[in-house]
Parts: sequence; structure tokens; C-alpha cells
Amino acid sequence: MEDVKKRKVGEAVGNGETSSSSSSSEEEMRLLLDPLPKPQLVHLLSKLGSQYPSIAEEIRSIASADPVHRKLFVRGLAWNTTSETLCAAFQVHGEIEEGAVISDKTTGKSRGYGFITFKHMESAHNALKAPSKMIDGRLAVCNLACEGLSGASTTPDLAQRKLYIGGLSPNITSEELLKYFEKHGDIEEGSVAYDKDTNVSRGFGFVTYKTVEAAKKAIDDPNKILGGRNIIVKLADSHKGKSLQTQLPTAVVPMALPMAAGYPQPGNAHAQPQISYAPVTLKKESLGLPSTPMGIGGYPYYLSKQ
Repeated sequence: MEDVKKRKVGEAVGNGETSSSSSSSEEEMRLLLDPLPKPQLVHLLSKLGSQYPSIAEEIRSIASADPVHRKLFVRGLAWNTTSETLCAAFQVHGEIEEGAVISDKTTGKSRGYGFITFKHMESAHNALKAPSKMIDGRLAVCNLACEGLSGASTTPDLAQRKLYIGGLSPNITSEELLKYFEKHGDIEEGSVAYDKDTNVSRGFGFVTYKTVEAAKKAIDDPNKILGGRNIIVKLADSHKGKSLQTQLPTAVVPMALPMAAGYPQPGNAHAQPQISYAPVTLKKESLGLPSTPMGIGGYPYYLSKQ
């Protein structure tokens, strides 16, 4: 019986029926796979890829074809970070296709962020497993470039996780700042604020924790001393609001000014005033000033000395 089956298979190959059978089989597979939900398809392809290297290579090739899955946006860079040092920090995750720090077109100085494009998609995923990375003394953070600024840094609870640190000694570095605050919990990003032109500390910085609880611990810590100084620790949003408030001018409160008799008062613009004029007699010999100078009632009238 087995010999008969083998003979039939051999005849089918000889008559070219194998390709037809394969074609119909592929079409049948498409019909079977089409209604399956994405999680089941991912599970199925993952299983096949782990069992068959050729399938794994095909999946890898398709996934890496679009650079959108391989390009990272890196923010929070030091002003002195170059494209070379940026690439050096990320090449541990895999081969880099392209990497650059973005500079201001006018001044030529760094704008504090850059991009890294890996050659393979899995390299980008490896880098994203630990998105915070110390580069040139600052804790930079990366996310997929297609997400832009809508990555981890703009989660709804960011306002409760990001802290303003004031009163820092000029000698405190970003590493020392992060080391001091990591006792309260895992830090997502943070740095001392440096002057863009001189690269000198501005006496304050920011720390963003991964959890709200860690940020609360840092705020409630009674011993806030770093570098021999008492430092200020509070939510960054509250400090920002206070800064804006001090910059705004005092609101002008409208006041009703008393008007001289004979003029329409505010709010009664259409009323026709009844004006009566007293007769005036001019005397040539009268060169003095009137006893009651004319002007707006209630306001002093200043005259220059004669």
C-alpha cells in the first residue's frame, strides 16, 4: 500500500501537479489565517520562527524593512554631546545605520536631542528595554522616533513624577544629583540644568521618577541636604506656575474717574447734557491765576514756579 502511495506522489511530481497543489495550499492557508485575530497570528508566527530559521529570517527581514521600527528619538542630551559620542553610547545594542545630534542652524550648537537608526529592529527593541542612558554626564532618554514627545515622558501622571530641584551648589554634577535621589526609587530621567553657552550649572535641575510614590517620598524627605546645602524639592509644575505668575503684570482694575461738569458720564453716552455757561468778563489788568485751577475733580493740579 505504501508503495502505491509513493508511486502516485512520484507521478504527480512528474506531471507538474506539485506546484498546483502548493499554490492551492497557500490560498487555503490565507483563507484560514485571514479571520484570525492579531494575537493568534503573532503567537503562530513566533512559534514557527523559533522552529524554522528560514521563517525567522524572513520575519526579521520584513520587520526591519521600514526604518520607523528602527529609529529612536533621544532627548535630554548634554550640550557638549556629539554625534560620535551619541552613537558610541548606543552601539552596544547593535549595528547602527545612522546617528546624529541635531544642532541649531544659526549657532551650530546642540539642541539637546538627536536620533539613532539601527540596522535591525531587534537592536532598537534592546535599547528600549532600558530607555534611560547616561551620556556625557546627563541621563538621556530614548523612545521610538515615530512616537515623538508622546512617549513615556508625557504620561498622564508626569506632573506628579517630575520634580524641580533648586538651591544646588554649582559643583553638583548630574551624576551626583541622580545618585542622591535614587534612594527614593527608580529614576526615569534627570539632570542639572546647565547654561547653553558656558555649560555652567544654573543652580537647579529636574528629576523624573518612574512612579508617583517615589516622587512623594523625595518631597516628604525631611533631610534635603546635598553638597552641604539645603535644597528645594517640589513638583516641577508648581514651580513653573509660580514663575509664570511672577512674570505677569499686576492686573489693572478699571476705576471710574470723576468727570468735569458738563461732560457725559460713562455708561450714559447717549444722554444729552444740559450745559449752562456763566457770563465771563475779561479784565486786562487781572494777570493773576484763578483761585481754584480748573482740572479733573479730585486730582492735584501742579503749576511750575514763576
